[in-house]
Amino acid sequence: MRLEIVPMTLKKANAFVAEHHRHHGPVTGHKFSIGCSDGEKIVGVAIVGRPVSRYLDDGWTLEVNRLCTDGARNACSMLYASAWRAARALGYKRLVTYIYGKRKRGQPPGRWLEMRRAGWRLAVDRQAQAGGRLVPTADEAAVRAEKGIKTGIVL
Repeated sequence: MRLEIVPMTLKKANAFVAEHHRHHGPVTGHKFSIGCSDGEKIVGVAIVGRPVSRYLDDGWTLEVNRLCTDGARNACSMLYASAWRAARALGYKRLVTYIYGKRKRGQPPGRWLEMRRAGWRLAVDRQAQAGGRLVPTADEAAVRAEKGIKTGIVL
């Protein structure tokens, strides 16, 4: 199976995310979206936009807000690499993303090794915050436990 990068509208990318992503919903805006196809169907999408954190929104940084695949081999790394090439071609200097994983603090997340091989570096490692409060409600505490540790990755 040969994969290729294809252009993607936000509407189509959000539809793919709504169908395949396990805990995130669609996004409201983007700078660009790309898809990964096996020749017959879309097997993954990346939605790239302004950073969610206002501290990172310096005009030179973009964030991979959603990356979602159906499990196709090498689709994630192909989408991350293509997102970085496109961001760089548009004049951006940095691309960030976040990954979640159930693990102990200090241990690398599951996808970290493949991302490190692609040139990404670890930037932040903290407990995921649900709702942004210092003292979470019972529902927010359950969400934190499900998501695990949130890891910031920078390229």
